[in-house]
Amino acid sequence: MGRRLKVAAQGLALLLVAGLFALLGWKVTHQSGGGKLVSEAEKGAKPVAPSFRLQRLNGSGNLELASLRHKVVLVNFWATWCDPCKREIPRLQKAWKRYQGKDVVFVGVDAQDFDSSARRAIEKFGITYPVVYDGTGKALGRYGGLPLPRTFVIDRRGKIVSYQLGELDGADITRMVNTALRPA
Repeated sequence: MGRRLKVAAQGLALLLVAGLFALLGWKVTHQSGGGKLVSEAEKGAKPVAPSFRLQRLNGSGNLELASLRHKVVLVNFWATWCDPCKREIPRLQKAWKRYQGKDVVFVGVDAQDFDSSARRAIEKFGITYPVVYDGTGKALGRYGGLPLPRTFVIDRRGKIVSYQLGELDGADITRMVNTALRPA
């Protein structure tokens, strides 16, 4: 009798773990409607970028996305635990320097991370573009959730004109930003 009870408990534990993984998968793909946003952006539609107001990590106060209307905005979601994110930071920094003064703003959104780790990364990589903190991932969820990195370019009217999931190279950044800079 003890052996059957043990086997039944193990089977129940496996079912519970499988159920938790299924729930996690559903949560990642259905966070706050972000999946629909990504789907629309991938099809070439130009959905309105979800707003956010987040604490600055390399400056004081908060940054509100709506305050950047009438500028082209590159929003890059990243975290210090994400190796591809760390590899693309120098490329983003280099491109940021190139586009400064051209009505283009880069915003790094450190998501689902510790702010102290992000502050160290900002210093280590010499990031000078604005970086904000989305510790809970609420803003990230509105933009499709994990995995990271993911980058959106928003035009002057506040619409997403370009999106990429995964690590950016220099050509990707140039292509995405230049697409938004072209006259409508």
